[in-house]
Amino acid sequence: MYKNILVAVALDHDRDSNEALNIAKALGEPDAKITALHVMEEVPSYVAQYLPVGQLESNVHELEARLKSELSGRNGIEVAVVSGHAGHTIVDWAAHHDIDCIVVASHRPGLQDYFLGSTAARVVRHAPCAVHVHR
Repeated sequence: MYKNILVAVALDHDRDSNEALNIAKALGEPDAKITALHVMEEVPSYVAQYLPVGQLESNVHELEARLKSELSGRNGIEVAVVSGHAGHTIVDWAAHHDIDCIVVASHRPGLQDYFLGSTAARVVRHAPCAVHVHR
């Protein structure tokens, strides 16, 4: 049983995060801390210079609100939105927040895809804790 679980949530994919959160609840102790983390891809500096002042912060707040809305009705789940490369950022966030289990989704198998997605593969290889990959 885990005490501090990170659930990687990709809001930009058509994937229901409820199953991953249910897995986290099942893997965690009754009083486990569960954090739903969305990683917003960094905007390259050559693009960011043309964005209105405060646009990136506004995007983070909008994504936090969207994630909270999707998780409404689920008690005890914290929400975090950060910017960076998904695979690297999930691993770094887990290391800096004493996470003992990461729940991450992978691609659904199809004719063209029998492998982990690049984000899930990076997390599995480099995570400082246990990783549960869910399809």
